[in-house]
Amino acid sequence: MKQRNASQHLEAFRIIPTAATTAIALAAALTFGASAHAARIVVPAIPPNLQLPDGNHPFLVGHALGTQNYICVPSSTSATGVTYTLFTPEATLFDEDFKQLITHFFSPNPFEANANPAVVADGAIRATWQAADNSSVWAQVKKDRFGNPEQSTDPAFVKEGAVAWLKLTAVGKEPGLTGGDRLAHTTFVHRLSTEGGVAPGTGCSSTADLGNQAFVPYKADYFFYTDQ
Repeated sequence: MKQRNASQHLEAFRIIPTAATTAIALAAALTFGASAHAARIVVPAIPPNLQLPDGNHPFLVGHALGTQNYICVPSSTSATGVTYTLFTPEATLFDEDFKQLITHFFSPNPFEANANPAVVADGAIRATWQAADNSSVWAQVKKDRFGNPEQSTDPAFVKEGAVAWLKLTAVGKEPGLTGGDRLAHTTFVHRLSTEGGVAPGTGCSSTADLGNQAFVPYKADYFFYTDQ
């Protein structure tokens, strides 16, 4: 859409004879296109505990299709002695025109040391988004001042049977190998408007089920924010 806007404005300014004024017109057209794109990002109403600090604004939204992937593990708090735990999401994020924008998964964050002795990795395992330009951001659901994770299953916002809405704080980000920087300035990520993805009620009910896996389809909208 940005390119179409820019092309339309450029065509309109081709009647201006000088190179200098044409360059100015093109710059104005590109600026208009960028502003129009930003204006189209409408964040839905969110629970109070997912609000962001002042100065952060959305610059990108992706509509995710994928799975939440679980494995059955021992549990000291479950009555059955086992429970499903998430081992990774796998999703592709698309724009409004169904063009692929980003892939989403878990991976080691190179900016944090791995402190989990049960995991062999060069960095802490975090939610990861990698754009088509190879830029990446790693983020984590932190806890608020009361010690509660910054997430919500409030039925006033979250559909029944849907995974929680999340506020994720960026804990690592880097440009792509060839200089792409689409995600390199991300400060926060929201996972909102979720559908599905909750661990199933079957397949993990006894120690005989340890190691069972479940790949549960889900949808979500991911909003990326920056303070720049």
